[in-house]
Amino acid sequence: MSDNIKNEEYTPDLINLTDEEGNEYNFEVLDRLDIDSGSYLALIPVYEDPKDLLDDSGELIIVKEEEEDGEFFYSEIEDDDEYETVADAFSDRLSDFYEIEDK
Repeated sequence: MSDNIKNEEYTPDLINLTDEEGNEYNFEVLDRLDIDSGSYLALIPVYEDPKDLLDDSGELIIVKEEEEDGEFFYSEIEDDDEYETVADAFSDRLSDFYEIEDK
């Protein structure tokens, strides 16, 4: 083995999001994408109890990342065309690593 190869441990990029009712959810960031219409994150839920993963739909969660006064916040993509464009881009980028079903 080469001395140049480092044994690096994988550390996921995790974020915590809070909805309008104050419920908190943990997500792993799978990918980030910057295109003309903005910055986006592709997320999957992270569960404390691995059994909860069995009940998960397995759908990719896509949010728009915005910054205001140095604070980042994330919102749903309301425009259907914008969502489809971003979802297609993430599908193309992630299809080599994940099994993605077309709907």
